[in-house]
Amino acid sequence: MTQIRTPGQRARTPGPPARTSGGPVRLTGRGGGVTLFAVSFLSLLFAAWTGWAVVADVVFVMTCGLVSCYTKPAGLRSLVVCPPLAFCAGSVLAQLITAADTFSALTGILVMLGGSALWLFTGTGLTMAIAFGRGWRPGLPGRLLGNLRVALRDARPRGDRWIERR
Repeated sequence: MTQIRTPGQRARTPGPPARTSGGPVRLTGRGGGVTLFAVSFLSLLFAAWTGWAVVADVVFVMTCGLVSCYTKPAGLRSLVVCPPLAFCAGSVLAQLITAADTFSALTGILVMLGGSALWLFTGTGLTMAIAFGRGWRPGLPGRLLGNLRVALRDARPRGDRWIERR
């Protein structure tokens, strides 16, 4: 194929297509976990400085819902286990930054986790409900549980002994 160039014009070189900025934002499973951690940490830091603990809890639940909506379906499996871990890690880091000493940091972590347990379960349940709605199903090992019904049917207790059918 020949390129025809008119005087005054440069030849176009093929390159990647121009990216439009109007597409939806999609997160990977790791990106969703990091987002959960960052928002949990910042909201817990804000709550520690202002004394409004409920703000951190509400922001956590909202972030759980948003992150599970914007994560790619392939990353939902790793995202479902992230909310409790992200909240705990954010709580530890926020308390280590704001507490006066180690003992008050440890008590602050335990009080924060105990006081936010209902919100933590709500955020985790919301993440799982949205993930189920988007097509995530927990994968059970096929060999272990797939043949369990067959194994129980083949070997049933009969009296004092096990009888195997063939």
